[in-house]
Amino acid sequence: MTIKDPRAAAERWLAAEPDDDIRHELQALIDGDPAELAERFADRLQFGTAGLRAAVGAGPLRMNRLVVQQAAAGVAQYLLENDPGARRRGVVIGFDARRKSDVFALDTARVMAAVGIPAQLFDQQVATPVLAWAITELDAAAGIVVTASHNPPADNGYKVYLGDGAQIVPPHDVGISACIDALDPTQVPMVDADDSMITKVGDGLVDAYLGAIPAVRRRPEVAGVPVAYSAMHGVGGATLLRAFEAAGFEPPHVVVEQFEPDATFPTVSFPNPEEPGAMDLLMEVADRVDAKLAIANDPDADRLAAAIPQPDGSWRRLGGDEIGWLFADYLLGLDDDPDRLVITTLVSSALLSKMATHHGVHIAETFTGFKWIARAVLDHPDLRFVLGYEQALGYLVATRPLDKDGISAAVLFAEVAAVAAAEGRTLQEWIDDIAARYGRHILADASVRMTPVEAAAAVAALRADPPSQIGGRSVISIEGFPEADLLRFELDGGVRVQIRPSGTEPKVKLYGEAVDEDPSPFIEALAGLLG
Repeated sequence: MTIKDPRAAAERWLAAEPDDDIRHELQALIDGDPAELAERFADRLQFGTAGLRAAVGAGPLRMNRLVVQQAAAGVAQYLLENDPGARRRGVVIGFDARRKSDVFALDTARVMAAVGIPAQLFDQQVATPVLAWAITELDAAAGIVVTASHNPPADNGYKVYLGDGAQIVPPHDVGISACIDALDPTQVPMVDADDSMITKVGDGLVDAYLGAIPAVRRRPEVAGVPVAYSAMHGVGGATLLRAFEAAGFEPPHVVVEQFEPDATFPTVSFPNPEEPGAMDLLMEVADRVDAKLAIANDPDADRLAAAIPQPDGSWRRLGGDEIGWLFADYLLGLDDDPDRLVITTLVSSALLSKMATHHGVHIAETFTGFKWIARAVLDHPDLRFVLGYEQALGYLVATRPLDKDGISAAVLFAEVAAVAAAEGRTLQEWIDDIAARYGRHILADASVRMTPVEAAAAVAALRADPPSQIGGRSVISIEGFPEADLLRFELDGGVRVQIRPSGTEPKVKLYGEAVDEDPSPFIEALAGLLG
């Protein structure tokens, strides 16, 4: 979509905009620099498999109520065209604590109800895994959660699941986007907020989700150990505390300053546990209470981060793959059933494949993004799913929800720490033992800030004119995965480096892996080729 007359479009938008703060921002744009106004109205946010994410603000390239209403209407139209039971099954809608999340969720319900699709709207802020779990619990035609996950504080987002409980994959994203594009965002019908087609849901579904948590534990007889926890100013804290109780664990020691939901994220500039410094307060608490494990959720609680104590008394943040290795080594060691399935992604460590081969179980490697892990679970109903993980701190350790779940994963990790303690070893010693058995896989990652357009162009340029050497090592093979927009380079000496544009953030992501060798120089060299 290209808007030919930005000022006229902005005037129409202003007349329809329901929120005073966005109206004032838009009026200032109209009265200000024409170039800035033209940029803001040059296009609309593109709906993809990750839904929508952008800063809250005025115009079709930002998150605001008109954009959300248009998106909701597009999703509704797609459901009506593709699910004959949509008007019977309805949708379930949740939201986090970010700016305008509750209003965006209510508007979504009002849009759905206007076309005869019943809307079950959470009456409280909810962790994304709870919303994802509720879809199949309610047999809903779709689930929608308003969240920007671990994006910068100014952002908000819109994530869509279909009735199987998994995030959308192609061609559904293209179909929904086409429906959205055909709609005028200033003319979307909505019912009143108290319409009978909108039902409020809440504690009952949270209770049902928590009722499934005890099954996450594999050895419930093992006593827990002290754990420190941060909710990262997000919506997972209260649910995680209840999950620990349901699982038979003592409550973790929380980072009080980061426990309550707060859209301003006052203690972190970037509310992503992977960012430098984001877990500093957590590790301080962990050290103070002599914890054996420190864990953190991201703001919508679908990711799990962790840090562990070191022999010198310091704390070390684990990489996402290291958490996955511990989960895999623990879970695969519990029985010898060959009809088990573990799943990982292209950019995650190759070590899981070695583990699967050793235990004689099935493994699937999927495209980047947890939606593909969910799809692999659905595609293998004949196998017993055990673990799915991606190195970006996403873990699935139960059969529901069909999405990453930082709450159930936290419960299982607390059990892993407890089992280690019962066996008289630390988590670091467990990781060292894995390395002794399979080789010390050393991983590194990096990112280069770019706009989405620049990121896609940079990766496309490498694909069109690939290097023959990276960091002084010859490139042995190049493999492209266009569905994931990822390039994989195998270098002389067994080094693997990969690159892709982020699907949710303005950056290019780079990944490196080697055995008994630091791959950092090679991903730095690859980053240097971006221009």
